[in-house]
Amino acid sequence: MSLFKEFIKGIWKENPVLVLMLGMCPTLAVSSSAKNALGMGIATTFVLLGSNIVISAVRKFIPEKVHIPCYIVVIAAFVTIIEKLMKAYAPPELNASLGIFIPLIVVNCIVLGRAEAFAGKNGVIASALDGLGMGVGFTLALMALGAVREFIADGTLFELQVVSNWQQFVLLKLPPGAFIVLAVFLTIMNVIKIRQHAKEGKTYTPPELSCSSCRLCDFAKGIQEHQN
Repeated sequence: MSLFKEFIKGIWKENPVLVLMLGMCPTLAVSSSAKNALGMGIATTFVLLGSNIVISAVRKFIPEKVHIPCYIVVIAAFVTIIEKLMKAYAPPELNASLGIFIPLIVVNCIVLGRAEAFAGKNGVIASALDGLGMGVGFTLALMALGAVREFIADGTLFELQVVSNWQQFVLLKLPPGAFIVLAVFLTIMNVIKIRQHAKEGKTYTPPELSCSSCRLCDFAKGIQEHQN
């Protein structure tokens, strides 16, 4: 049961986008359509799953002083693999749309955060489920944003016309549209959680960003110590 919880937490309770507010750069940039969102989500899930498994397997052999640089090397290896696979098999237009955001998965807070906060401290199976759950949660959130923006903007889903003679609303395709839709999603999430806590007689407090989710400060500190 606990292993199942490790998987399911990333989908709702600790969703990286809608709860932890991580990975905002790709979330806002590539969620202009459901197709782009799905491609980015699959790529990130692949990296999360692979890096969590490898880091968990070798965590006891990595010296404490260099563990974060080692984690990044592992993450970069999986990013390189998925980038080559996408260039070989993904549609050219999808590669063009995602562009630099695939290589930038290396510095995505979600991936490094799970490596540092979870995979570096837990077993392989639990780490694999954690990475898979976080990846699925990220993909679902991204696809929901992309689907809403694409449908309202063009009346399409996955580039298929759903409503004919749709009056386009171009704002949703532009960067401000990403902020508007994300704000609506976060409001809905908070309303749901407030009502759930109210039924239990509790007061809901929105989660705060913490080092357990990111650890980029430790990474910067490690680089500085290495340079000195």
